[in-house]
Amino acid sequence: MQDKQIEFSSYEKSIHRWGRIWMVIAIIMFLSYPLFTCIYYNTWPNFWLLLRGLFGVAVIFWPVGIIEAFTFAPMLGAGGTYVGFITGNLTNLKVPCGVLALEAAKVEANTEEGDVVTTIAVAVSSITTTLILIAGMLLLTQLKPILESPIMAPAFKNILPALFGGLLIVFVAKNPKIAVVPFAFMLILFIAMPQLGKAISMLIPVGAIITIIYTRIMYKKGKI
Repeated sequence: MQDKQIEFSSYEKSIHRWGRIWMVIAIIMFLSYPLFTCIYYNTWPNFWLLLRGLFGVAVIFWPVGIIEAFTFAPMLGAGGTYVGFITGNLTNLKVPCGVLALEAAKVEANTEEGDVVTTIAVAVSSITTTLILIAGMLLLTQLKPILESPIMAPAFKNILPALFGGLLIVFVAKNPKIAVVPFAFMLILFIAMPQLGKAISMLIPVGAIITIIYTRIMYKKGKI
């Protein structure tokens, strides 16, 4: 048992070391393209206009990014979190893949086995997405009439609800006592204010906080 813990500790240290290295590399790569483009064409944006545009985006995406890190990291583990945040699409792809992998492997999040499973799941989903994007770019001309057809349009508009609907059923069936309050809260909120559908990323942490508080109260009362 002690040897197993030592091995996992070494694995975890390696994950954090390489995760930080690749996060820095990813940031440099993200910034390199606009920088090299400006250098090559000798064209630079107006600093104050750039700052104003950055501020308009930052006030929304930076808080969401920080909140997502605290919300998704416990589900994805260290390795899955690093890979997920570098490759993107956490809400609609990486997190569902990680959660479904935990379900399929019958392991819990925040465990040694869970961290390994979610890391593999997120990595495989990233590779799959990359291959699909490459195929899409190569076949864009042939696929465009199909993808833009009126028959396919409703399906593309409902991919995310269908994905999370499937996950919802699984978790509600497992923990109906825990799920009822956050589910009812979100259902009433979206019925009363449907325009909030555009702010899903902001509301996921809200739902997580409500669930944690409600679960804590139920646990204190001995209901779960």
